[in-house]
Amino acid sequence: MIGRIFTVGGLTLLSRLTGFARDVVLAAVIGAGPVADAFFVALRLPNHFRAIFAEGAFNAAFVPAYARVRQQHGPDHAKLFGDRVFTLLFASQVILLVAALVFTPTLIRLLAPGFREDPGRFSLAVELTRITFPYLLLVSLVTLYGGILNALSRFAAAAAAPVLLNLSMMATLAVAAFFPTPGHAAAWGVLLAGMLEVLLVGGDALRNDVMAVLRWPKWDEDVRRFFKALVPATIGSAGVQIALFADTIIASFLSAGALSALYYADRLNQLPIGVIGIAVGTVLLPEMASRIATGDEEGARRAQARAIELTLVLSIPCVVAFLLIPDLIMRALFMRGAFTAADAEAAGRTLAAYAFGLLPFVLIRSVTATFLARGDTATPVKAALTAVGLNVLFKILLMKPLAQAGLALATSIGAWLNLVLVAWLAARAGHLAIDARLRHSSMRLAAAGGMLALVLWLAQNSVAQLWPATAAMHDVSALAALAALGAVVYAGTLVCLMGKEWFAARRL
Repeated sequence: MIGRIFTVGGLTLLSRLTGFARDVVLAAVIGAGPVADAFFVALRLPNHFRAIFAEGAFNAAFVPAYARVRQQHGPDHAKLFGDRVFTLLFASQVILLVAALVFTPTLIRLLAPGFREDPGRFSLAVELTRITFPYLLLVSLVTLYGGILNALSRFAAAAAAPVLLNLSMMATLAVAAFFPTPGHAAAWGVLLAGMLEVLLVGGDALRNDVMAVLRWPKWDEDVRRFFKALVPATIGSAGVQIALFADTIIASFLSAGALSALYYADRLNQLPIGVIGIAVGTVLLPEMASRIATGDEEGARRAQARAIELTLVLSIPCVVAFLLIPDLIMRALFMRGAFTAADAEAAGRTLAAYAFGLLPFVLIRSVTATFLARGDTATPVKAALTAVGLNVLFKILLMKPLAQAGLALATSIGAWLNLVLVAWLAARAGHLAIDARLRHSSMRLAAAGGMLALVLWLAQNSVAQLWPATAAMHDVSALAALAALGAVVYAGTLVCLMGKEWFAARRL
């Protein structure tokens, strides 16, 4: 399982690194002004719906269902089940796409009501959204094919697909002069990426003889059971997206650049969430589902505990860095071209607010996997919807004093509540076992994180003075030096506290 996690994590890291390169190009070409705000709204709309109907809810219900059908009835029956779900998914996404294209102005009024005061931003957001929204249909197909492949423990194609989005957008931004605005170039890059992702993941499904095709759906027991799990999962995903919708709605009333600061900070925050949290959860879910289907409950709990341990090992340094040196990170990564020092400072404050909730962000996939692997999508929804209510409340309370950083902080508060509730419900049901090894490891990891924080706090000013403030690569050099120092301190502390035997025994 560790090997598969590192396969997914490695490809996700490649995706995030190319995503970083994409964001550097975006920052330099588009900056953080009105065109950037319009494009980010156009990008968020299909992404919100994707998270509700595709990756979030669909994967939670489909992967365990497909694994169970294949385990119990064989590959032919699983193929039939996949075809029927594919047909229903495709039909629903076509209907949604047509409705979205017709009612795009209404969607923009709902998602970014503050744009109505700026006709230029509003009309540009409408135009760009009509270019990006078909991406939802394409990525929904990618999600289904990826879910089938994941259930077969084939993770590479689906994990690599987002790389195409980054490369495609960079390619179109490179020729932005041939488009009406840089926002148009980026939007067309999104649509092109969807086509390429379908070819990549669909091609892998075809090679493995699990390519889903249109087939007249039949409301049999397997399909009914799938939709019984899908409906609460969709409600839960929709609840989470309400909080993100609230970010966009509220930020549209803030000064120009607030949406962009949220975007750049969230992109950095999503790096460990994707490379660590989502990668671990992606591998853990079919692993637990397969073990539970064969009655190996103890093996499923042990796999979950080790996954949580690995998540903590990899994510703690990110939490420390994002809390202590967020401004330096933003300046080093994005401050060039149209992206100014003021933009970096605003995005840095927002990143620190997101970092407060990074641990629950990365752990939630591993904790909810215990319910999803059993076909229970309803229980995590209860926790998610409760957390969303608190999240939105804090957004309203914090938006005025903290601007977009308040929105990020509210998201973090909601994430903590979500994780605590899910963990409590799982422990009460006997599905979550924090064994002695995990308890001891957690305390030692917390100590290693504290040592890393102390060293970074003491060293950051001294390291910054090693290069003249006017040096072209001053911030980049300082960040690289602190990263190298932090890696040595964290790894060394772990070896001292955990022992070499702990690293040698990293098998699930």
